[in-house]
Amino acid sequence: MTPRDLPAVHRLLGAAYRNGQAPIIELIQAETSDPFKVLVGTILSSRTQDATTASACRRLFALAPTAEALERLPTTAIEKAIYPVGFYRVKAVHLKALPAALRERFEGRIPQSVEELCELPGVGRKTANLVVINAFDKYGMCVDVHVHRISNRLGLISTRDPLESEMALRDRLPKRYWKTW
Repeated sequence: MTPRDLPAVHRLLGAAYRNGQAPIIELIQAETSDPFKVLVGTILSSRTQDATTASACRRLFALAPTAEALERLPTTAIEKAIYPVGFYRVKAVHLKALPAALRERFEGRIPQSVEELCELPGVGRKTANLVVINAFDKYGMCVDVHVHRISNRLGLISTRDPLESEMALRDRLPKRYWKTW
């Protein structure tokens, strides 16, 4: 695959994307326009199917619609609300620590940069990029092991790991290809 192939591939993927169901994080953004809920939903969505994430978000946001309310919940209540998302116990610990981290490092606001988001508990680069894109309508590059492998197999890049792939794709792809449709 060469950069000349990108417009045609982008059109094909766009058509397939529009015919599918919107990812849960995009739905959370559309329904709430709340960066906190987008962040929490994105943390929950890792290694979890969208239907499970949606149910967990509904239960958790009924108990804790804000960071302040989340901080008041015991970890066991968070676990119960988010079960059966993948790694729910670890995610509950991260979510319990999230409000304090936001308050102490960012004056209670959700940061708008990938680097700052990565300072929060339970947030890696893929999650941070997804939050930047969906919560703040900024450009980001969500690269996981699958994007890394496929981009390398297609010959678009030649990298050793997802972080290196993210940086290479940021350099190689025009920004118009960084976000979904």
